[in-house]
Amino acid sequence: MTRLLSTDRDILSYPERGATEHRPLPAGYHHLHHRTRIGHGPAVFEAAGTALTTFRAHRASGMRVLAEPGAVRPGARVTVGIGFGPLRIDARCLILRTAYESARVGFSYGTLTGHPESGEESFMVLMDPDGTVWFEVTAFSRPARWYTRLGGPVVPFLQLNYARLLGRTLRRLATGTPAA
Repeated sequence: MTRLLSTDRDILSYPERGATEHRPLPAGYHHLHHRTRIGHGPAVFEAAGTALTTFRAHRASGMRVLAEPGAVRPGARVTVGIGFGPLRIDARCLILRTAYESARVGFSYGTLTGHPESGEESFMVLMDPDGTVWFEVTAFSRPARWYTRLGGPVVPFLQLNYARLLGRTLRRLATGTPAA
């Protein structure tokens, strides 16, 4: 009965909290770094930042997201899910940090116990001095469940493809145009 009442599911499933903010990423994990050009100018930067930090981009990419309304904030919990019915996989995460700066907007979250992977992911919208707007995903992860271990090298491939999809979706939301 104690296990049912335990808050163990609210514990990060890895020790390197905040590591997506630093380089190099921790050893022993698969590393992901992907950048997508979103567009140009402050209006695109603002639209992309809002779509990212309210999970609109994640939802428009086909993910089910359960989060508090409004923009993300540190300490909030979010559940991201994919699939249908008994084939749905829900992934619980903790928002670790947010950035609401003049040239950087986004957040990072870490996996909570029970998540299919163990690690951290950072999603940032960046604006260069010349006005070019980028979407950047940085992550480190390793399998934490039998089915992600079974998936082996397919899981990093799926993660990269999702980062690409999220970038294209963010571009469409921020500029109204599809990816090139």
